Amino acid sequence: MTEYEKIQNQIKQTPGRWLVTGVAGFIGSNLLETLLKLDQHVVGLDNFSTGFKHNFDQVQQLVREEQLQRFTFVEGDIRNPATCQDVCGQVDYVLHQAALGSVPRSIDDPLLTNENNLTGFLNMLVAARDARVRRFVYAASSSTYGDHPELPKVEERIGRPLSPYAVTKYVNELYADVFARTYGFQTIGLRYFNIFGRRQDPNGAYAAVMPKWFSALIRGEALFINGDGETSRDFCYIDNCVQANLLAATTANPDALNQVYNVAHGERTTLNELFELIRQRVRAILPATKEVLPTYRDFRPGDVRHSQADISKARKLLGYEPKFSVKDGLDQAAEWYVRNSG
Repeated sequence: MTEYEKIQNQIKQTPGRWLVTGVAGFIGSNLLETLLKLDQHVVGLDNFSTGFKHNFDQVQQLVREEQLQRFTFVEGDIRNPATCQDVCGQVDYVLHQAALGSVPRSIDDPLLTNENNLTGFLNMLVAARDARVRRFVYAASSSTYGDHPELPKVEERIGRPLSPYAVTKYVNELYADVFARTYGFQTIGLRYFNIFGRRQDPNGAYAAVMPKWFSALIRGEALFINGDGETSRDFCYIDNCVQANLLAATTANPDALNQVYNVAHGERTTLNELFELIRQRVRAILPATKEVLPTYRDFRPGDVRHSQADISKARKLLGYEPKFSVKDGLDQAAEWYVRNSG
């Protein structure tokens, strides 16, 4: 039995109260689904700036009625300290996913990114500390590695940030570390590497590459690759991300606390390879799909050339064992992408 299977059995036998911020978003709604299926009580917070009510509808179809009744939703904003105080009361664990993502968006509007990712983050830290929650797990980012050239990326070695978004995510880690040392508050940061999967938004100017490409192939629309297509990423399926969050929230290993961890699969896939993997799966589901070839354009400001995670630290201290490679994850998620991208 894996460590994750043990933890799932353990928390199902002793239900707790969880707060998921950004609960209407891609990652937040998947955390909600998993926690409800494990019979947990969940408080969810979202302001719908990037999340969607239809994500709740999909979760509702996947859980039992008695499980859904354990969910309490609060519409609110992490930039409001009073709201943060309200939702942190009487919860055991905080899974803080709320943030304004996207490197390009942060370059377009650094002030708004700062308000959400720094002021909002600090509001949540203070509220969780004051409520004496057991553990504060937060979404960090692989963008923190910045211009450091080393591959694979190791948690202890980072470079200079390449975007306002990366700055905010690095400062989140600094704040969490200070709260741990100053107040004895238990935190764990998870540096996400290109998470993908069901309920990932295919629309909008800042949509992630996978849902955008599925949508473009299905609709016969223009499909763009930034640069020459040899840029590579460590794409990580959503179920691996959920696993890391639950392990971080419940670990009894004292050496695992007040750390940051890479959350990835540990393999690199180029954008050219990713395009072919997605095209194969779209054709398998929709054989009549029009032939669409990618259009190559300039590299995007703020992007790093290559990214790959060393996940040995998470394996050793948390018992993290990612189950899904990029191919496995695409096999799992392709039908969802096709159904929601047409």
